[in-house]
Amino acid sequence: MSILRTIEITVAADPPARIEKALARDVPGDAALSRTRITRLLAEGAVHRDGLPLDAKSRLAQGDRVTLTVTDTAETDIVAEPIPLAVIFEDDDLIVIDKPAGMVVHPAPGTPSGTLVNALLAHCGDTLSGVGGEKRPGIVHRIDKDTSGLLVVAKTDRAHHGLAAQFADHSVARHYRAVVHGVPDPASPRLGGLPGVGFEPGSVLRITTQIGRHRHERQKQAVLTHGGRRAVTRARVLETFGAPAAAALIDCWLETGRTHQIRVHLAHLGHPLLGDPTYGAKRRLAARAFAPDAVVVAEAFDRQALHAATLGFQHPVTQTWRAFEAPLPHDIRCLVAGLRA
Repeated sequence: MSILRTIEITVAADPPARIEKALARDVPGDAALSRTRITRLLAEGAVHRDGLPLDAKSRLAQGDRVTLTVTDTAETDIVAEPIPLAVIFEDDDLIVIDKPAGMVVHPAPGTPSGTLVNALLAHCGDTLSGVGGEKRPGIVHRIDKDTSGLLVVAKTDRAHHGLAAQFADHSVARHYRAVVHGVPDPASPRLGGLPGVGFEPGSVLRITTQIGRHRHERQKQAVLTHGGRRAVTRARVLETFGAPAAAALIDCWLETGRTHQIRVHLAHLGHPLLGDPTYGAKRRLAARAFAPDAVVVAEAFDRQALHAATLGFQHPVTQTWRAFEAPLPHDIRCLVAGLRA
């Protein structure tokens, strides 16, 4: 059985002349489309701009909105694996998981097993109803491999549609805990001068930018002046560390949910996540502000210090508001304790 999905792309600035290169550059990373697959879609007439089909000879301009209609083979070959899961809540329609850092959400080339989906297939067994016509969990949002915390997954079509609609209209409540370099102070003139940075009551920072694929590094996202997709993050400092203060535990909450959004926005502020190999690799803890042991703990932390701590949504079947919380995992608790010391 086949499953149809549509992918919307807004072409960023300076698109390559060859259409398949332009689309491969700007397609969302989680769409899992190679340039070869995009070339095949063009030949099949599955790529449209303003309702008209495009082909390999077409040219794109900045701001063009392109729709790709992708036919996926149903995922009947994903193997169920008895991987332990931290289940926060489960009923007939959905399941809420506290995902550990290091676990990929969905199988992909290079990661065919050991994922959350493999684990869910084994955990749910016969209670997993058909999502899109096959027995498979409905992934409606994701968090990065090395981010820990809460995910809701649909077990039925009705839950999948209802949850997907809430993520699309940004009505899902999501708060993250992050440990960052420096202290993002709303009173800082430097922050006030950054594009897209504003302030709200309660010492809340509001970051509103466009985010899209980095022009030169395909595995990265970046704040863009043209193109990309609108992204809004709010952040508030919960605790500072060091003397003088040189790191902070912050609360971040999302209005939108773009790839790497929090990581990109915090790096844009000049306060990247501790341990982030992609957006903060060159940043080091200010050793003069901490005891030597604290510096050792921080430098040994080997993932981005980001945890999806709370998740709230309207249950798509019962229509009741459900809110869940996952405490900081052991490694971030140890990091915070080390910085406090």
